Amino acid sequence: MNIVDIHWRNTQRPVRFFGLDARSSLAIMLVLLHIRIWTFFTALTIMAVFWVLERRGLSFDASLRALRCWLLGVRRPANHRRRRRYWIDYR
Repeated sequence: MNIVDIHWRNTQRPVRFFGLDARSSLAIMLVLLHIRIWTFFTALTIMAVFWVLERRGLSFDASLRALRCWLLGVRRPANHRRRRRYWIDYR
């Protein structure tokens, strides 16, 4: 293997910032731009929620998709009753 090709090895890995997904650390930027105690605790809460979800096996993207499915529910008005989707856990 050529030494030039090594940098492509980790291109699909998620970007990390202090052990968290880098996108969840945007809350830190919110704290830095608007320094208040409530923004600090909001940022901690956001990062803690996404840390717990990652510990349960969901990535940042998958957790947002799961939240969207939870908010929309099982009933989809555009689908017929036979094509209704239900939650399935394959673990």
